[in-house]
Amino acid sequence: MASDRPPASARLASEVRTDDWPAQAADTIERVVGSVRDKTTGPAITAVRGLVYGTFALLVGTMVAVLLAVAAVRALDAYLPSAIFGDEHVWAAHGIVGLLFTLVGALLWSKRTARDR
Repeated sequence: MASDRPPASARLASEVRTDDWPAQAADTIERVVGSVRDKTTGPAITAVRGLVYGTFALLVGTMVAVLLAVAAVRALDAYLPSAIFGDEHVWAAHGIVGLLFTLVGALLWSKRTARDR
């Protein structure tokens, strides 16, 4: 008796194809979502990371600059000769550090370039 059913190997192949479409659809969705995520959140994460590290570096740099200025005033106050500046010569240490900052600022100001309007 001949059957209308295809052989067992053909049935398995068709079953695999019909049962495989949900996996293929899930893989396609996952691939598309991953591609969109890489194109959108990747650059955003990089930009935010740069912003956070830049802010941290700015804060640490500011603290280091302030501490170095304080240390310079304290060192100058300790080592300036009292015979020239008197017993209370913190004013001279502040003046010397202020003069140094003024000279550096003037040098940087002279190196600036004009902005095109």
